[in-house]
Amino acid sequence: MPTSTGAQEQAELAVAALRDTWGAEPDGVWTAPGRVNLIGEHVDYSGGRCLPTALTRVTAAAVRRRDDDRVRLSSTDPDAEPFEGTLADLGPGEVSGWAGYAAGTLWALQQAGVEVPGLDMAVSSDVPLGAGLSSSASLEAAVALSAAELAGRADDPALRHLLVRAAIRAENEVVGAGTGGMDQTVALLAEEGAALLIHTRDFRTEPVQLGLAEAGLELMVIDTRVTHTLADGQYAKRRADCDEAARQLGLEWLSDATIDDVERLTDPRLQARTRHVVTENRRVDEVVELVRAGRVAEIGPLLDASHASLRDDYEVSAVELDVVVAAATGGGALGARMVGGGFGGSAIALVRTTDAAAVGEAVVAACRQRDLRLPGILTVTSGPAARRLS
Repeated sequence: MPTSTGAQEQAELAVAALRDTWGAEPDGVWTAPGRVNLIGEHVDYSGGRCLPTALTRVTAAAVRRRDDDRVRLSSTDPDAEPFEGTLADLGPGEVSGWAGYAAGTLWALQQAGVEVPGLDMAVSSDVPLGAGLSSSASLEAAVALSAAELAGRADDPALRHLLVRAAIRAENEVVGAGTGGMDQTVALLAEEGAALLIHTRDFRTEPVQLGLAEAGLELMVIDTRVTHTLADGQYAKRRADCDEAARQLGLEWLSDATIDDVERLTDPRLQARTRHVVTENRRVDEVVELVRAGRVAEIGPLLDASHASLRDDYEVSAVELDVVVAAATGGGALGARMVGGGFGGSAIALVRTTDAAAVGEAVVAACRQRDLRLPGILTVTSGPAARRLS
């Protein structure tokens, strides 16, 4: 996993890229965080509850406002081709690749009534791609906040919620990834030092202080280095299963289903998908209750159960994820599970600070024994939401 260089360093890289690629000086630099989800996976598009926290790893966007309708986008990622077009060229079917996330966000802002100006933009990020840490929402949030503020909307009290909806629309309609909105919400509404309980059917949020350091605990992220993509079809299939299960049960939101409803379904696959949604929402509630009672050290079994559900009922795990989760718990972690869309990416493990080194060594040893890619390991620090740096 790339070393985290901090928001200021990413901002400096973005400014340098803006100068080098477009010959422009920025009007400002904005950053937005990646995220890791403590619990509540694959329930956001079913109206469920989730508990993510923002990372200190960020995407930085250095932006200059133009006097015409041109949009020019570049990235410090050497594999990301620059994009040039106009404000009219940003919608569905117009832009592909990484630029679809940025251009699609600008399009969605226009659709929401924001008078987006022409822009020159360069981005830089230390949120690893395809690791299940929401590099895409980090990019969308940085783009959205920068464009909206340059459009004169900085003082709008409802701006952040408008930006969340625009970023969701960009990923759903332009990129085609079918996101449920958890990632964009935490990127734009997170509170530094806390997790964010998100009620995804209406996007109400509540900060939840985890108290990890006070309990002598750390949240470890284990990047399997097996990249995944949300636009490869598997994510959409899971979402379609949930929509069909809700339709058969006569529910607007599958998160309103009960365990008894699971038995009403006749398709074993839809039963399994629904069972995951029902039990995962229950786990979120139990984790929040324990954390608020000062018993965060007791949430480990709920993380384990979440992973088992994602592996068996939702079928979105991978060999690499199963290996690192088992190795982490076997090495002393209090609980562990995969995070993100699945089929690769990262896992998290709740560890005692005194055991962190041993857990990390156990994970690396297990991967080496199975001849898997050696993972990247980092400790989570809860960071702030998207913001303007300069």
